[in-house]
Amino acid sequence: MIDLRSDTVTRPTAAMREAMASAEVGDDVYSEDPTVNRLEKEAAEVFGREAAIFVPTGTMGNQIAIRLHTQHGKEVICEARSHVLDWEMAMMAAFSGCLARTVAAERGILTWDHIKLAIGAKIYYRAQTGLITLENTHNMAGGTVTPFSVLEEVWAGAREVGLPVHLDGARVFNAATALGVSVAKLTSGFNTVMFCLSKGLGAPVGSMLLGSRKAIEEARIYRKALGGGMRQAGVLAAAGLIALHEMPKRLQDDHDNARLLADSVAAEPGKAEIDLDAVQTNIVIFKLRGKDQVNGGDAVGFVAALKQKGVLASAIGPHSVRFVTHYDVDRVACTKAAAIVSEELRAL
Repeated sequence: MIDLRSDTVTRPTAAMREAMASAEVGDDVYSEDPTVNRLEKEAAEVFGREAAIFVPTGTMGNQIAIRLHTQHGKEVICEARSHVLDWEMAMMAAFSGCLARTVAAERGILTWDHIKLAIGAKIYYRAQTGLITLENTHNMAGGTVTPFSVLEEVWAGAREVGLPVHLDGARVFNAATALGVSVAKLTSGFNTVMFCLSKGLGAPVGSMLLGSRKAIEEARIYRKALGGGMRQAGVLAAAGLIALHEMPKRLQDDHDNARLLADSVAAEPGKAEIDLDAVQTNIVIFKLRGKDQVNGGDAVGFVAALKQKGVLASAIGPHSVRFVTHYDVDRVACTKAAAIVSEELRAL
């Protein structure tokens, strides 16, 4: 099977497995796991931060950050299709007591002009804004990248009004690759940053939360409260070190393969709608056309047909389909998948 459902399906490389087998470990709840300590130190250095903490999932990293920056009864500004809103089990409400203030933005890119209109007025009977969150790349917008100039405007505006800004950077290395800048520069104005080791970077488990030393010290409290004290976690951190240092170098391959798949969809304009300009990284989202060209086609049925031909994809709505490329599907596999996609689109 050619698995294009998500880059979360990646399996650890041979080098990762070897490193995991020989990892030096200790009890990380006591901060005594040398491999975890090394991963946290080196991740902080890569991003130009004071400190970092290893967490089991990106969701946990994001939710710890929200808790760090807010108080119960605050609002969190986020894009209307953001991961912190739709895919993190309402935890900003359950854990931090916060309400999401959503803003719909073209291609998921929140600008300061969007954000400033959503900030709560400074009156006592109106819930106050506690945090701004951005997502880069933006998953459900199709892996789109927020330009650096837009980020600079958001950082400047947030500083002026005294609001912290958190980045859900699950795929921030993809964003940095697309823009040709370092992750340190691309994230420099955020108060906290979360990124995943377990998506395009290929580690089997884990994400990192970065920030000031004080923030990360407090984050350890919330990580433990959420069940994230992982004891001898060096066996996982060992794979994370390889993911951090080696895997970003090959992300352009995933982007090129996503473009190949996107072009195969665009070649059938009567069958599907796709915004090629939005295919900027390793995610491809398109909408199936219906028979009357008004209502959309059946995404679940289309995904089932692809599966019969050996391609796994995701239906992310009644009419929309998503592909995600990663290192477990090479150019040959993506070329084969593109041919199958074209065939099934023509058969609609």
